[in-house]
Amino acid sequence: MERDTADESALELLVHGVGGTTPEAMLGDPRTVRVSGDDTAAVYRRADDVDAEKRPDDYRGKPVPEAYVWCNLTSGNGSRALWLLLLPFMVVNLAHWMRPNAHRRTRTVRAYGLMVRLAGLSLTVLLVAAACEVALDLVAWQCAGTHACAEERSWLGFLSVDAHGHGGWWSQPGRRLALAAIVPAALTGLLWYLSHRTWGAYESQQPLPHQPDPEEAPTNALGRPGFWYGRRLVARLRAAHTAAGLLTVAAAVGTSAARFDRESGGPALLDVLGRILDGALVVGSAVVVWVVCRRGRSEKTIDRTLDRTLVRLLPAAALALLLLAVLYAGWSRPEWRSHGRLPGDATFGGIVLVQGAVIVALAVVAHAIHRRARDFRAALRGLGGPATAMLACALGGVMSGGVAQRVADWLDGSGTPGADGTIEGPPVLLSWQASVIPPLLIVVAVVCAFLAQRTMRLKRRETAIVATDYPGEPEDPARTSRIAGTRARAALTDQAPMIIGAVSTVTLLLGAGALIGAWATHQVPGEAAQGTYDIVEGAAQTAQAMGSWLIGLGFILFVTWGRRAYRDASARRTIGILWDVGTFWPRAAHPFAPPCYAERAVPDLTWRMATWIRTTGGRLVLSGHSQGSVLAAAAAWQLHPTVRRRVALLTYGSPLERLYGRWFPAHFGPAALGALHRQVDCWRNLHRTTDPIGGPVRLPGEDGPQVDHPALKDPLAYGRTEQHPLPAPILGHSDYQADPVFAEERARLLARLRPEVPAPRPDAEPAAPQGSSGKSSS
Repeated sequence: MERDTADESALELLVHGVGGTTPEAMLGDPRTVRVSGDDTAAVYRRADDVDAEKRPDDYRGKPVPEAYVWCNLTSGNGSRALWLLLLPFMVVNLAHWMRPNAHRRTRTVRAYGLMVRLAGLSLTVLLVAAACEVALDLVAWQCAGTHACAEERSWLGFLSVDAHGHGGWWSQPGRRLALAAIVPAALTGLLWYLSHRTWGAYESQQPLPHQPDPEEAPTNALGRPGFWYGRRLVARLRAAHTAAGLLTVAAAVGTSAARFDRESGGPALLDVLGRILDGALVVGSAVVVWVVCRRGRSEKTIDRTLDRTLVRLLPAAALALLLLAVLYAGWSRPEWRSHGRLPGDATFGGIVLVQGAVIVALAVVAHAIHRRARDFRAALRGLGGPATAMLACALGGVMSGGVAQRVADWLDGSGTPGADGTIEGPPVLLSWQASVIPPLLIVVAVVCAFLAQRTMRLKRRETAIVATDYPGEPEDPARTSRIAGTRARAALTDQAPMIIGAVSTVTLLLGAGALIGAWATHQVPGEAAQGTYDIVEGAAQTAQAMGSWLIGLGFILFVTWGRRAYRDASARRTIGILWDVGTFWPRAAHPFAPPCYAERAVPDLTWRMATWIRTTGGRLVLSGHSQGSVLAAAAAWQLHPTVRRRVALLTYGSPLERLYGRWFPAHFGPAALGALHRQVDCWRNLHRTTDPIGGPVRLPGEDGPQVDHPALKDPLAYGRTEQHPLPAPILGHSDYQADPVFAEERARLLARLRPEVPAPRPDAEPAAPQGSSGKSSS
């Protein structure tokens, strides 16, 4: 290629944001062609630009636009609606990446990751325990063992006993439990399958091979070669969590039979087998915890090894133990009768106690890390991770409790739990947990009222500022009010830490109160409050009734939303927006979380940029909107340093500092973003005060004005003008390209990029493109 051709070649690689879009809309042309990729994620060009490199004279002074479309990674076919069931797993995985920035605190950082992984393990056990509660306790133990309940449901006839306590072969409690164990075991198998399948579809992409520049000290983990390839850890955690789920089912089946054998004075052989089974469950649980506690991610290199023996043996051993527990429970015990509940209170109480202890320990570790390197922009002073992990545990508790209570209401009809002909219902702890929902909602309402008042005050201040932003315009009070209101509401995003902090703290305190109340009284709140003051008794009964109703409503809405998303592509795209934010990070704490789309998108972008620069030697502007700007930054960090210096970064509506910098300070804090600014050739960020998501990057010192353009005017015109004869819309987070500043800044970035192509460096890798070793002034 001739030097003048290389000097003029320019590419603008567009990356869309949350919610997705079409290549036609991104490129402004109804005729687009896919030039690379597949139906899941691909690069598109306008039909007229497909052979742009062969016609360089037609593109002098302007870049060739390309669009990277990745929306199908999060909102594709209907099966994505099932990911709603994995919401607590996704939230706890986010907590892993929210640790504060640490300097030479390796052991503390490992302790932080360990605490989050243990919290994730507890959520898996909680989900499987909830399935056991429904299938084994409510259906097989209580309803099938109660003649009146089973009589109304013919499908339970072969499991039930008659009025005299007689029944068929399956009517013995142990055999009923063994058969019902199919449901939670199948759920565990489904989670394993989804995790294994989505790994191959999303996260098995090979990152661009590169070695760090020895002259450039690593400043961010996102630039490490193996950051976006966590196969080894995911496989190990998948095996451990699968084994934990199977062991939970085995414990629910086997320990019930072992307890009967110890108490009834039955055959000594069964008693011995029961004790052996209990010991094997303890050993298996210890092995699972040990696997989870092992060292976490390896990011310095692309780790393609796999602990095959562990990955295969651990789930297989747990499955074998489950089969032995099923056979043991199915042994004939004619004297065994089911009455009351299975010991679910102890199980769920133990899970809640472990979760609370882990969250408190996580908060202590996070505070210790943050204290050594304080970052006052970090959310909740470094406690964002523990607060988010607390919300994940609360979500898991609400979802599991909601399922159990709705199934109990369905089986029990309108009867009173424990009355003649009815079942006892779910563990009392679940009723206590449901009863704390109304007080929690009161706290949320108070916080929302405070924020509403604060927003009104901010709107009044913005009303005076709007007039100064549009001098000489005739005043329109309604127009001014809309602009000021949009700005004030956009500022609510900065109050998210206060909301999450308050909700998490109150949830932790109320959860502890529910656990103490359930263990101290062994009664539901309404019964426990009887005989006390009238106001206390009335409040307890009201909270219990409202909590049960609210948790039932939430469960119904959850199922309805999932069903609608399964059938409706537009609803599925709405859910995809949630996953766009929540599944950016790799699965480091929970292997059953929804798949990380960035482990496909970041290698896609990195390979595209590196190969284009190596082929043409031209200039490249990486243009990212919203979440696309986060992908763009992550991809730029993955480039070889000599290639990164030939890339200009244009971000707009970007949450890089406003959301990611505050909630993920270790990876997007001021030090990381400042290093990115120094490592790319040049960077410009556009934002609006009406944008609820994007904001300035806020780099310290002289770097700040060099990166952040002053807030764009929105709307572009206050009233009707010759350029805007109709009222200009308030754009907020959308359509940044409509502002003339966008084209001006893109042209400036292209002009500032160095066009020279230096000679290959002797230590550079063959596959890596070679670029400028210098850096232009930013």
